[in-house]
Amino acid sequence: MQFSQILGHEHIKNHLIKSATQGRIPHAQLFIGPQGTGTLAMAIAYSQYIVCQNLGNDNSSGNDSCNIKFEHLAHPDLHFVYPTVTTEDVKSKPKSVDFLQDWRKFLNENPYGELSDWYKILGVNNKQGEIRVDDAQEILKALALKSLEGSYKIMIIWMADKMNIAASNKLLKLLEEPTDKTVFILISESEEAIIQTIRSRCQVLHFNGLPQSVITEALVARENIDQKLAHKIAHQAQGNYNKALHILKEDNDELPFEKWFVDWVRAAFRAKGNATAIHDLIAWSDQIAGLGREAQKKFLNYCIDMFRQALLLNYQADTLVYMEPTVEKFKLENFAPFVNGNNITEIFKELSDASYHIERNGNAKIILTDLSIKLTRLIHKK
Repeated sequence: MQFSQILGHEHIKNHLIKSATQGRIPHAQLFIGPQGTGTLAMAIAYSQYIVCQNLGNDNSSGNDSCNIKFEHLAHPDLHFVYPTVTTEDVKSKPKSVDFLQDWRKFLNENPYGELSDWYKILGVNNKQGEIRVDDAQEILKALALKSLEGSYKIMIIWMADKMNIAASNKLLKLLEEPTDKTVFILISESEEAIIQTIRSRCQVLHFNGLPQSVITEALVARENIDQKLAHKIAHQAQGNYNKALHILKEDNDELPFEKWFVDWVRAAFRAKGNATAIHDLIAWSDQIAGLGREAQKKFLNYCIDMFRQALLLNYQADTLVYMEPTVEKFKLENFAPFVNGNNITEIFKELSDASYHIERNGNAKIILTDLSIKLTRLIHKK
């Protein structure tokens, strides 16, 4: 992975190149950025730059053999840790090394892929991915080996917020007493999700969403599509290149989410003063409860986005509205007046709380039924 292949973030590239060239490479760094912004791709490009001792900003020179190994994600000094689950092949104590071939395939197909894409490959169903203490033991083993190139050893921990307590404690010990020429790159979408003791030992770099123009140019150049279509998709992607690719390929997970959301709010409207309509809300809750926990959380985040879009439309911030509902007879402009300053804070809180409780293995049917009843009250709040 070369820096020239990374979309945008020129200031971050320049910072990483300058610090590496001057020999000021922090032993622990934390890359924070939203989905689809290229945090993982940047971490790989940065690793290749320092391990292969490349010059310039495009990894075009340096150790050719080293660069080839990196292009195949098979360099012995590059190590990955990421969330895993038990599967048919790995029935207990799963760890990253057990899924290395799947991981390389995932990265080769789309280095901008997000957690839900990785979970699809794993087939998580109702499980939740986690980085366990067994992964921390593998980190110790990997870093105990001598560097092949006589340079740095890199440990990239993707979605570091998925580490359990035991793994976090093990990692903390390594960060407190780092071995020579070892670099940890932790990646997360939320800085607050990383425990404070680990956060305080890392140099933090923040990635913003990609500019619409950057995504447009990438779609035209890489996907060979019309400029007008690329511009429309980039607007809908909202800084997320991975989302742009899903929209382009029409395999966006949010397509069924739209119907579920519309069914939900329609049932909530009918439920006011109509006791029998509560059965529709219960049936809806049963349907969503049948999904995997990761899908449930993603759907609730989608609902938050839909309410946010309705609020923007209600307050006439039309240029910021990017969602275009396709469900028959549902128009965002007709729904928008019911989302306002008097209820939006409570709606966001209830959706966020529901996601929190689902993540902690609460009973999804109870959580979603309770949420639905609360929505019925909030959506009619004047």
